[in-house]
Amino acid sequence: MWQGFKNAKNYLTLKRTSKSEEETVTCKLCGAILPKQETVENKYVCGKCGYYFRVRTRNRIRMVADPDSFEEWFTDLEDSNPLDFPGYEEKLKEVQEKTGQKEGMTVGRATINGLPVVLGICDSRFLMGSMGHVYGEKITAAVEKATKERLPVVLFCCSGGARMQEGIMSLMQMEKTSAALKRHSDAGLLYIPVLTDPTTGGVTASFAMLGDIILAEPGALIGFAGPRVIEKTIGEKLPSGFQSAEFQLEHGFVDAIVERKYLKKTLYELIKLYTGVKGYADFFVSSADNAEPEEVAREQEMKSLPLSAWEKVKAARSVDRPSTMDYMNIIFDDFFELHGDRLFGDDHAVIGGVAYLDGQPVTVIGIQKGKNFEECAYRNYGMCSPEGYRKALRLMKLAEKFRMPIITFVNTSGAYPGKEAEENGQGEAIARNLYEMSALKTPIISLMIGEGGSGGALGLAVGNEVWMMENATYSILSPEGFSSILWKSSDRVEEAAGVMKLTASDLKELGIIEKIIPEYGGANEWTLRSIAMYIKKNLKEYLKAGANKSGERWAEERYERFRKF
Repeated sequence: MWQGFKNAKNYLTLKRTSKSEEETVTCKLCGAILPKQETVENKYVCGKCGYYFRVRTRNRIRMVADPDSFEEWFTDLEDSNPLDFPGYEEKLKEVQEKTGQKEGMTVGRATINGLPVVLGICDSRFLMGSMGHVYGEKITAAVEKATKERLPVVLFCCSGGARMQEGIMSLMQMEKTSAALKRHSDAGLLYIPVLTDPTTGGVTASFAMLGDIILAEPGALIGFAGPRVIEKTIGEKLPSGFQSAEFQLEHGFVDAIVERKYLKKTLYELIKLYTGVKGYADFFVSSADNAEPEEVAREQEMKSLPLSAWEKVKAARSVDRPSTMDYMNIIFDDFFELHGDRLFGDDHAVIGGVAYLDGQPVTVIGIQKGKNFEECAYRNYGMCSPEGYRKALRLMKLAEKFRMPIITFVNTSGAYPGKEAEENGQGEAIARNLYEMSALKTPIISLMIGEGGSGGALGLAVGNEVWMMENATYSILSPEGFSSILWKSSDRVEEAAGVMKLTASDLKELGIIEKIIPEYGGANEWTLRSIAMYIKKNLKEYLKAGANKSGERWAEERYERFRKF
């Protein structure tokens, strides 16, 4: 169980003017003088401005691990002076006495709401959390032990980077820790780094950015070269918020920013979800899922008339049509959105994450168009950029690793045709998805819920089965484009829609799709729940029917599906 820190000083700036006065802390950002106890209860967050105090190891363990559950590992590792750096041994002794720690990294086994986990915490009080050879050895040994015991790993990162006094020996820890994490990942195990303030240098360029899921605390400084180094090197003043956690989220390198008060619950939910993957045979179809469509849906269906192909095009494009998120909110439970492609950015047109389908963990990815002008602009009208396809593929590869079914929702007029998309490799991103999705060893079900525009739609529709809503469309290009290219006229769009065979009934007859999803008279707010419950029931039945298939078989059947075309 947890030991030590008898000599550690408080990590906050304390002030007491007399013995009778309450102990206080001073916020480094706004200067407010705060009651210490109130700040502790607030998870070391300033109650005035929201500034996040840096947290020492003992307090971090107390905040995320169950009481008395932390068992520290590798306490017998002793620091040395590999380069015989003058004064280093004396400096180590001084810091050890000041912090009550033998090193800046503490590792061990704990539980989070009862779930076992290997926990590592970096304390920046110890030489700014710099990575020396014992620091790296602790992480590596802990990850190796986690691999052997098949445990998830959570590392709280907080570091100024490599330890200068250890020179090249510090640099070697980057590769050593990364290699251990690769073996842990290859064993199909979960790793979550939590990036706190600051996470920089060699730590950022190794274990901090190699997580299956990367979380960050609000406002944390995260980057390879620190701001002062950058400004001094290039002589340029950096913009406000540069290298913040929020900056990293927008640029695709962080999955989520989590407030400290929600961090333990978030870690618990993610660990439970990724380590509790069931077999598909565990599915059951409840009576509620077998229920007939709601009365309002039946009434609307009776009043509706069949639509022409062009009318279906217009229906599929309607801004009032239920969106990916509308269906996800009904079909799945506890959806946790994951962000970023880990390469360039986070495409807001693509929403992806993990959720439960009646207790079965699944990965859900969809294209979101928007319901009003502001959201449409934010989502780029559902036109995906390269980073959107790359984000989707990252999440699909993660699903394959943890044997999660993948469910995609497609609703796009096509891939974004802008200058930036071409500069960032739009064609390559779509091609890569087709290439990789064809061989993923987990089931993929793709749902066409609105427009299915050309290769931009296909980039998320390489499924074992493709299901299509009754009034959705799926085509090589728009009827307007078809008419303009083939007939050199923009006046024949209705005729074009008819000859293009882009409706669900046409594509079912051609064998392009496997199932038509009824809309009960038209997809809208009144029929949304009936449509969603139909999808949910059929998803569960489909996955249950394939319960005994191997990952290799799912991939082979997907290959055979497209091979016949």
